[in-house]
Amino acid sequence: MNPKIWLSSPHMSGKEQSFISEAFASNWIAPLGPNVSGFESDLESYLKSNSYVAALSSGTAAIHLALVLLGVSSGDEVICQSFTFAASANPIIYQGAQPIFIDSEKDTWNMCPELLEIAIKDRIKKGKKPKAIIAVHLYGMPYKADKINSIANTYNIPVIEDSAEALGSVYKNKKCGTLANISILSFNGNKIITTSGGGALVTKDNNIKDKAVFLATQARDKDPSYLHSNIGYNYRMSNVLAGVGRGQMTVLDQYVIKRRQNFEFYYNQLNKIDAIEFLDEPEDCFSNRWLSCILTPDFKTRENIRLKLEKENIETRPLWKPMHQQPVFKDTPKYLNGISDGLFERGLCLPSGSNLTDNELNRVISTIKAYF
Repeated sequence: MNPKIWLSSPHMSGKEQSFISEAFASNWIAPLGPNVSGFESDLESYLKSNSYVAALSSGTAAIHLALVLLGVSSGDEVICQSFTFAASANPIIYQGAQPIFIDSEKDTWNMCPELLEIAIKDRIKKGKKPKAIIAVHLYGMPYKADKINSIANTYNIPVIEDSAEALGSVYKNKKCGTLANISILSFNGNKIITTSGGGALVTKDNNIKDKAVFLATQARDKDPSYLHSNIGYNYRMSNVLAGVGRGQMTVLDQYVIKRRQNFEFYYNQLNKIDAIEFLDEPEDCFSNRWLSCILTPDFKTRENIRLKLEKENIETRPLWKPMHQQPVFKDTPKYLNGISDGLFERGLCLPSGSNLTDNELNRVISTIKAYF
């Protein structure tokens, strides 16, 4: 059998070990230490826009803390993009709140601004003004932040920017991760850079960062008797994993370039095939192309291509199954236009790692071309 080609595997720079060794040498094997503050500082310098970063155990934890910091509680409603991974929506349930799912628009595959405003008006009419909006930059493509933020401001609803897949992407000369009241990042093993498991909360308010760190370290008050006046969480990133992140930050820009090159290679090789479509970058958007995606004519074609690639030991993945299709959310209110349903039926994510070789990319292309 041919060697495995992964969808998006971790890619070490070779510089991580020095930061990890330093953590071991200094015995900082804990959810605090110089690598944690250093990693946060590296991210703040990269994002700019007067950003403050709290390094956490996962992107999911970051969304959960964002909801807590915004005062979301039992019985509240939170608007969430339907076309996303479950981690965008699950923290709403952690707080005992009700997700309200919004469908996508064609230009970016992200939250549809028109449906968002329809949903807000309808929820207010029903006596339940949404407490927050979770919008997602899917596969690294920025959502229409100006329109989403304008609508949110009109109704005075804070936005949580889910930038888990979009570190390195840019919208109108602003880095994704800096476009909302509170933003989140993910450093899961398949992301553009990784800390094995990890995430971050990003804010322009240092007080919010301090509150996030406080809650992420079990909300322990400054008292020698381990006093707790609030419910806290064990959400802080460890100094060892932050060391991995520091090494990864040294190659982030290179990895963005490589992933974009992967997309360009796929596009140049496959765009002449009538049965394959690609998502173009809208004007004023720069995508990190975290995953390169194609659209096929129908579900059958999508599955045939996926299975043919699987037979050649090449990992692919259908586009996200929308949250409104998930059994766990079957009774959740939703505002739909059919776009995410169609994208899920027709779409496939191709191998996209920054460590893909030319030989591996050619194997993917030759397999797809052989199908057609």
